[in-house]
Amino acid sequence: MTTEEKTLKTLQRVIFPSAVETDVVPLYVDAGAATGVQLPTRFDSDAATSLKEATDAQTLNAPAPAASANAARNLTGRRSITVGDGKHLSFGTYFNAFPASYWRRWTDLKQVVLSVHTSGEGMVVVYKSNGRGVIQRVDAKLLSGSAETTFQLPLAPFGDGGWYWFDLSGTTDLELIEANWLGDIEPRADVNAGQATVQITTMNKVEYCINNIRTLGESPEIFDSVHEFLIVDQGNKKVQDHPDFEEVVKPLAGKFRIINQGNLGGSGGFSRGMFEAVNNGSDYVLLLDDDVIVESESILRMVTFANYCKNPTIVGAHMFDMFDRSVLHAYGEVVNPWRNFYDKPYDDMVMGHDLGRSNLRSTHWLHRRVDVDYNGWWMCLIPTAVIHKIGLSLPLFLKWDDAEYGLRAKEAGFPTVSFPGAGVWHVSWTDKDDSVGWQAYYHERNRLITALLHSPFDKGGRVMLDSLFLDVKHTLSMQYYTEAGRLMALEDLLSGPEHLHESLSARLPQIRAMAAEYPESQVKTDVDSFPTIKNKKPPFRGRRNFKSPGYKKLVPWTMNTLRRQLTKPMTGELKSHPQIQLNYGESNWWTLSRFDSALATNAEGTGLFWYRRDPKQVRSKLIDATKLHARLLKEWPTLRERYRNASASVASYEAWAETFAKHTESELKR
Repeated sequence: MTTEEKTLKTLQRVIFPSAVETDVVPLYVDAGAATGVQLPTRFDSDAATSLKEATDAQTLNAPAPAASANAARNLTGRRSITVGDGKHLSFGTYFNAFPASYWRRWTDLKQVVLSVHTSGEGMVVVYKSNGRGVIQRVDAKLLSGSAETTFQLPLAPFGDGGWYWFDLSGTTDLELIEANWLGDIEPRADVNAGQATVQITTMNKVEYCINNIRTLGESPEIFDSVHEFLIVDQGNKKVQDHPDFEEVVKPLAGKFRIINQGNLGGSGGFSRGMFEAVNNGSDYVLLLDDDVIVESESILRMVTFANYCKNPTIVGAHMFDMFDRSVLHAYGEVVNPWRNFYDKPYDDMVMGHDLGRSNLRSTHWLHRRVDVDYNGWWMCLIPTAVIHKIGLSLPLFLKWDDAEYGLRAKEAGFPTVSFPGAGVWHVSWTDKDDSVGWQAYYHERNRLITALLHSPFDKGGRVMLDSLFLDVKHTLSMQYYTEAGRLMALEDLLSGPEHLHESLSARLPQIRAMAAEYPESQVKTDVDSFPTIKNKKPPFRGRRNFKSPGYKKLVPWTMNTLRRQLTKPMTGELKSHPQIQLNYGESNWWTLSRFDSALATNAEGTGLFWYRRDPKQVRSKLIDATKLHARLLKEWPTLRERYRNASASVASYEAWAETFAKHTESELKR
């Protein structure tokens, strides 16, 4: 029996946005010229140099953003588009190319069938790429009248990367009615209905939630893959109180539920989703941030891919920039084991790559398969089989919960795949700075907990040196509230894992209350709310380009800065007037530490902080940081054993059941 005679299952549908969303069109259709890597026909003695020259030339010759947005006027539906007479469109794009190397690596799929349904005269051409970004023509067929054209495409050549896609050219107006990527493959034996609990954790992001409920309700094609739509509402502004709530949930009737619970952070909200998915018999839980815009097709693709993976696999979506929607912000993430910090899998990957300027076909690193340690929980699908084996999230409140879970799953034999073609729009890190303020506590504590649990190095590699250096930077930057939170984090860490569940609800109010002791933590929206700027000694030669001291001069420069901050008296004028106003991009630690009094804009641009040097705070904070790190260094082996021995019980279904019982407020079904 040939493949064509077998029952083929839809693996991926070709889709389009609405015609009004011109800024995202390049993610679906590309009207530009293809400029893949052109490798020399003969390598010189240094093959790596030749490859670098080829990729550099590709970057230089990438097409300018031009015609793709114009393709929006030819969109005729969610599945259809018209190619004009004499025009050419490519579907070698993020949402419509087929990520062949991922299917080859993680499933038993041996070949994919492309089915293209058209009406009119023209040609369809199939292309593939390899892991280096080289584009190769595979096949072509003439089109006439109403035609359903198929191609059988093997996956064998995609060991380390590469995509399939197709282009259409019209000799008259040529309509693409629909196109699908199909496969002869069966779900794993442990997959039951192949359904997910789609769960959103929210905290006073009511409008975002309502919009996402509306989007999901307008996407009936995903319903068969969803067991339940669940919102875990941890705010005091309730989603169910929105005037449009009853209207937007109507399409989801019978599959929709809200659980109102106390604020247990992201880890508490997402763990509730895991907990409920286990209880209701779902094969998966799909975790979603509240402040996102969802491409609903991603849900269908993630569930489909997970059904066919050889083993239970965590499947994550990529993150696009909410406010610059053709920009791909996160494509794959790992934890650097030496620093125990977030990192890119490859140095040439670009955080913040604009697919509107250099689309998939013109970006060589997007063709290499990327293997990751974890996927951010802005959108991430977790099999309940994994939850049964390794438990729920650690009760970390927020920060590092997703990374820790991915590392824990990996150690238990469950991989994570950041899956191309599944995406969500989210506020990028450039528009927020959560390393300053109350969240610093969670950054510090949870990074160190992750190192204790998973670092392969004695004493966590470089993590403690990094931690102490950050304490110095925040203190010299006059961010005493931030540093107070970090010191509290170290004290809680040293107390052991027993505090984690209790601290979920208790610690944040304490951290926020502590802000009253630190005037620099208070943000004001209007610069005129502050005293006028006075500075007897302007910047060197009047310039504002405050340069980093550099690696070689870092230690002596830091010591000199510390000496000045400890010994130089704070005069009345320095206490009563800022010396300078710094924009957000200027307010790094080596700039702030040059001044005794400075206004600094926050990351969102909504207000300013007033930082003022306090020698007493400098002294006390650095002494405490040194003592706590010395203790941590001494106790690391014992502490590591305590956390590793306790992690399974702390993350267990039973421990979370007890926490949820204390904090559940109400439940609403529709």
